[in-house]
Amino acid sequence: MSGLDLRGATAIVGVAESDLGSVGPDRFAVDLAAQAAVAALDDAGLSTRDVDALYSIVPSFGPNLNLGEYLGIRPRVTGGANIGGSAFVSHLYHATMALAAGQCDVALIAYGSTPRADRQRPARAAGIPETPNYQEAYKPRDPVSGYALVAARHMHEFGTTREQLADVAIAAREWAKLNPVAYSHGEPSLTRGDVLGSRMVSTPLTVRDCCLVTDGGGALVVTRADRAKNTRKAPAYFLGAGEAHYHRHISSMPDLTASAAVDSSARAYKMAGLGPADIDVVQLYDAFTINTIMFLEDLGFCAKGEGGAFVEGGRIAPGGSLPVNTNGGGLSYCHPGMYGIFTLIEAVRQLRGEAGARQVKGAEIALAHGNGGQFSSQVTAILGTGAAL
Repeated sequence: MSGLDLRGATAIVGVAESDLGSVGPDRFAVDLAAQAAVAALDDAGLSTRDVDALYSIVPSFGPNLNLGEYLGIRPRVTGGANIGGSAFVSHLYHATMALAAGQCDVALIAYGSTPRADRQRPARAAGIPETPNYQEAYKPRDPVSGYALVAARHMHEFGTTREQLADVAIAAREWAKLNPVAYSHGEPSLTRGDVLGSRMVSTPLTVRDCCLVTDGGGALVVTRADRAKNTRKAPAYFLGAGEAHYHRHISSMPDLTASAAVDSSARAYKMAGLGPADIDVVQLYDAFTINTIMFLEDLGFCAKGEGGAFVEGGRIAPGGSLPVNTNGGGLSYCHPGMYGIFTLIEAVRQLRGEAGARQVKGAEIALAHGNGGQFSSQVTAILGTGAAL
């Protein structure tokens, strides 16, 4: 099966979030994943009885086993490779391959995590380190120290400024003010002074350069394009995807100023037969302000080293020329530990015209990009309305 066979083969037909923010110590990650899953299936006009492929990440041993049992799903295709926050975009790609091959009919992709609620529970014993970590001797404050290292190198090499990083956080807050379920919805606008003057976390990143820590979950329902025509909501068609990873730990990143998103996006654009100029709305994994600048470069929206200047002047904020992270992003909407699924949820809502006050007029093609680890795994997906096929 060639990549071209997948363009337009499937569509996302249901999306939903769980309750977001702070859910309290009586609710767990699997509860939020299940809540989002049932809501996403309802959004599609389907039920758990229709699901025969399950992809999930819920912090536990055997997440698909737990969520499948919880929901009463007995899938004939099961997946859920955890490559960090990009995993859900990867799951969409892999589910598309399984659907196109006739191995399943309806795929459910779900996530839940409760980092805020977990703080209110008894401490659990630390797990066994998964791989040798040669940077541990230097006592980094992970993950922020890795992103701070990239930010510092980008500033040194290209002259990117702290003010330009702040502009990313400012734009995210403005979008969040238009999103009633965003964690920062009711908070005031940010200024450069607010961002630069907030508490330093890991030089050069302050707390306003860092993502939120919230509870939350999300889910997607994916089916073949022929079936998608008969579901409840307008389909968001799969046009292309690509994935890539070069390293696990930041100390092994080949170049601190370029990520594997260069490759993942090139593969997605090729499959979709599109380029950056064709994209109407962009959803990026913005765990830190440097992410947005790096990904705008690596995804081809501007040249390498020009990301800082690109985000100035409100270009990615409401009313700007390139709408980026229209839900408020991980910086101001929600971030339960892995943000990638929310890039897809917002992309679908924009393509359906369901985004309310933050709706991008005439959006027909959306790009959703996931990032895992410390600029480690990168997965890019391009979605479109029926008009984009």
